[in-house]
Amino acid sequence: MAASADPRPTQRIVIENCSIATVDAHDTEYASGHVVVAGNRIESVGAGKAPEGLTDVVRRIDGTGHLVTPGLVNTHHHFYQWITRGLATDHNLFDWLVALYPTWARIDERMAGVAAQGSLAMMARGGVTTAMDHHYVYPQGAGDLSGAIIGAARDMGVRFTLARGSMDRSEKDGGLPPDFAVETLDGALAGTEATIDAHHDASFDAMTRIAVAPCSPFSVSTELLRQGAELARRRGVRLHTHGSETVEEEQFCKELFGMGPTDYFESTGWLGDDVWMAHCVHMNDSDIAAFARTGTGVAHCPSSNARLAAGIARVPDMLAAGVPVGLGVDGTASNESGELHTELRNALLINRLGAHREKALNARQALRLGTYGGAQVLGRAEEIGSLEAGKLADLVLWKLDTLAHASIADPVTALVFGAAAPVTLSLVNGRTVVEDNHLTTVDEDAIARATRDEARRLAQIAAGA
Repeated sequence: MAASADPRPTQRIVIENCSIATVDAHDTEYASGHVVVAGNRIESVGAGKAPEGLTDVVRRIDGTGHLVTPGLVNTHHHFYQWITRGLATDHNLFDWLVALYPTWARIDERMAGVAAQGSLAMMARGGVTTAMDHHYVYPQGAGDLSGAIIGAARDMGVRFTLARGSMDRSEKDGGLPPDFAVETLDGALAGTEATIDAHHDASFDAMTRIAVAPCSPFSVSTELLRQGAELARRRGVRLHTHGSETVEEEQFCKELFGMGPTDYFESTGWLGDDVWMAHCVHMNDSDIAAFARTGTGVAHCPSSNARLAAGIARVPDMLAAGVPVGLGVDGTASNESGELHTELRNALLINRLGAHREKALNARQALRLGTYGGAQVLGRAEEIGSLEAGKLADLVLWKLDTLAHASIADPVTALVFGAAAPVTLSLVNGRTVVEDNHLTTVDEDAIARATRDEARRLAQIAAGA
């Protein structure tokens, strides 16, 4: 028997009298406009008041003094690191990894779930509506780590991609992770496919998607990269890894594989429009051309790159070449704030220290990186990343009339150059996740207590190992 149509009317939310940055293909903006949300979709966006005669309006918001943008999209993170913040603060990447891997290898299901809650809460409260987590540490006997992370995102109400990571190259094989922190090749592939089976949703308005994500060239075997790419394409999911983060990584690849990271990735099937890589700091012209030719995306993580002294990624050159680029918080053990608005500002400021100086990026380019660029990188640009009729209702209403921003005439400049703006409203799939700068779906204070307790428990376990 065919299912009957849902008789319930579509409920509408109307936001009016606000500035709007749509981040559409034309960067359309309205000094005073409206957004109408119907169910989980954007119904209309434009200048002036909302259309007359709308029915089933359950909420009408006066957005005076506010800017509406698409929700922010985070393209690289490691949630579990929330409970190891503030450690190894003066290390470069390789020394930092060596210092922290023994602790990370002691995580369990409860720790992973609580750390995910903390990471997600900080991002969501700051305007992130789509998050991702690259989780690659799967100690034996630790429980269902992927399920715990996905459950935290579901409870928070944010759209989510779990990049199911893996490592099979340990210290005995010339890698960095300790031997007890890695999986076998077959175990990693089986665990990844099982996660796809259990959790991946390919639908237009999916709240959870899975990507295949071996960790990095110095922690996985060539065969795991190659077979991981084959698995992802057989199952129709995206691919993610770290790439070209440091000069040490480039040296490692040349010594071990006889080629630089980009050529190595291409030799294993890891360039393509279904791939995005984190960092990509040390890219020459040939590397950038290869990414542009293949449509390979980049998750730019300016705060983490600075924290670990990795360098300044050539983002202006990537954008000029046509490389898709989004922003990433990266793990909070290398970006303790854990908040993506910081990356809008730091992407702009840090890139202006590079060769292009003041012409590197402007405020609107930075906002595009954090919204539409992120949607491109995650393969969801048809669904999210800009405010357009028919797209999913993931949006943020930023309050810009307080002391922190009121004297900055241009609202996009205020958002990007200014202090972190309060979030009056954040909608994900048409559902309220943040109201008046507070999460509505979870208890922030309870999460703070739980993450503190799990951080202490992990430190005690690691100290006694």
